[in-house]
Amino acid sequence: MEAKSVTEEGEGAEPHQFGPYQLHELINTGGMAEIWIATNAQNQTVAIRKLHNKSTFNSIEKKRFLRGCEVLAHIHNHENVIGYISHGKISGEPYLEMEYLESSNLKLLFARSDPLLQENIGNILIDMAVALEHVHDSGYIHRDFKPENIIISRNASLRLIDFDLAIPKPEKPVKMKNNPGTPAYMAPEQLQREPLDHRVDMFAFGVAAFELLTNQKPFPGDSPAEILKLQLDRSEFMTPRELNSDIPANLEKTILKCLETDMQQRYPFMSVLVRDLQTALYV
Repeated sequence: MEAKSVTEEGEGAEPHQFGPYQLHELINTGGMAEIWIATNAQNQTVAIRKLHNKSTFNSIEKKRFLRGCEVLAHIHNHENVIGYISHGKISGEPYLEMEYLESSNLKLLFARSDPLLQENIGNILIDMAVALEHVHDSGYIHRDFKPENIIISRNASLRLIDFDLAIPKPEKPVKMKNNPGTPAYMAPEQLQREPLDHRVDMFAFGVAAFELLTNQKPFPGDSPAEILKLQLDRSEFMTPRELNSDIPANLEKTILKCLETDMQQRYPFMSVLVRDLQTALYV
């Protein structure tokens, strides 16, 4: 899992021992946690995700981190989900031991127009949807599906990561007490704090697919309010094929169905979306 986006908080981090793990290289750091390449007591190369020191005193972040570990432990046995090994605490610091995959996240690949992405876009789109299908079939909603949380190996193998915001999949739409996530990939019902279900992940998939195929977001607002306005008022909305005429018509139809404002107009299940993607891409 490589993502060379180490921020100032992680700059200068030196290799060190962390319980039974030797942490070799800090490869990614975000607002809440950091990820290291490490070796375990069996001298196997693994990835260690651990909370920043400041986050260990934040009960909400600690709770989300632990939830992400527990969800991954339940659903990881799938080729498109990052492998889980163990989780726990060392000297009071929560950590997650995961499969290490030499890779980059989809956001970075997209930003540098990596040929790996261009050459495998069809399979990547299908694998993204299959990963979400597995999450939903396992009884969860991801709620933070975006290119940063998708990693691609050098042989184009895809893994979905970061389940900190995942919640049990409800039988019917439910209103959430809080609204974490990334606004650019949020469905209208999320931005409006209305009841939601697994179809918010479909909308996020649609945004990511649109972005990968057209080089721009479907609703490019600078704030949640602007994004929501563009989602609701589509007078200036441009379809994928208007931006990239090489996109197959059936693929555009599939993406637009994911991006329906009314969640009732989206796909009922990810399995139906996967089927339509495979048909549109001749897989």
